Amino acid sequence: MRAVWYERTGPAREVLHYGERPRAAPAPGEVRVRLLASGVNPADTYRRAGTSYANEFPLIIPNSDGAGIVEALGQGADPALLGRRVWLYNAQRFRPFGTAAESTCVPQDCVHDLPEEVPFEVGACLGIPGMTAHRCLFADGPVAGLRVLVSGGGGAVGNYAVQLARWGGAAQVLATASGGWKAEDASAAGAEQVFDYRAPDCAQRILDATGGQGVDRVVEVDVAGNVALWSAVVALNGSVIGYASKGGATPAIPVSGTLMRKNVNLRGVVLNSAPAAARRQAMLDITQWLREGARLHRVAATFPLAETAAAHEAVEAGTKRGTVVVLPDR
Repeated sequence: MRAVWYERTGPAREVLHYGERPRAAPAPGEVRVRLLASGVNPADTYRRAGTSYANEFPLIIPNSDGAGIVEALGQGADPALLGRRVWLYNAQRFRPFGTAAESTCVPQDCVHDLPEEVPFEVGACLGIPGMTAHRCLFADGPVAGLRVLVSGGGGAVGNYAVQLARWGGAAQVLATASGGWKAEDASAAGAEQVFDYRAPDCAQRILDATGGQGVDRVVEVDVAGNVALWSAVVALNGSVIGYASKGGATPAIPVSGTLMRKNVNLRGVVLNSAPAAARRQAMLDITQWLREGARLHRVAATFPLAETAAAHEAVEAGTKRGTVVVLPDR
């Protein structure tokens, strides 16, 4: 099969190779998926660059997310999966061979039905962005009747978090963004109001929008960089759930003034180590959400498999609007 791989970490164009690799046979409990789309997420570029992870295997096919058709079953895998359209996640997590290839093998729990009306390119956007958004929203229980603030509502995770908060019955969904298309996308996803997090009165404006009560749940894209904002607007007995922290790895957290006094729960989320039951529920809920109506999906750009290095560079540029997708059949 055609694939892209690396044997050492570094810049995309220096370490990624394109050529032929053996097509793997699925192990017991696994399925092999003929890939028609591969999602490129920031975490995939961090692993390939070596900025956050050491090289985990001698040879790695990158990218965790994808979509395609189940073409082979390992011993014990559900026979009903054969030939099904699926979206998948965690391909290159705890195993070497991801989705930048014509096929990949994953445990059957890592695939779920992709509705017929949903393009494969969209299916490749659902793994890390959609499931991270789901985990951040629902890790501390349902959002029905709650006030939710999504930090970075125009980003790939944030945009899905806004939509899933609406789907989950949140009483109020607010978002922050830096303006421009990011604010437009947060509004298009369903945020009632979008606030510029850089404005000096941002916290007061959010409090005013909630009648002074604050927000019950914060989905946070930068725990350290936004600590002053989320600590000011989180409500009594609220939760702040962060999935990134570019503002720093060791921020000063107002433990006494915010966490203890308000009984606030501060939680971190990394999808691949989240509880297995929570990840299964995320796949079920996202698929149901897809089936129930038209949704906003942003495919930032598509690249043929041979140009996976360019796809990684597009993610690293930091200007993408949505998820960058590689198309292994091109």
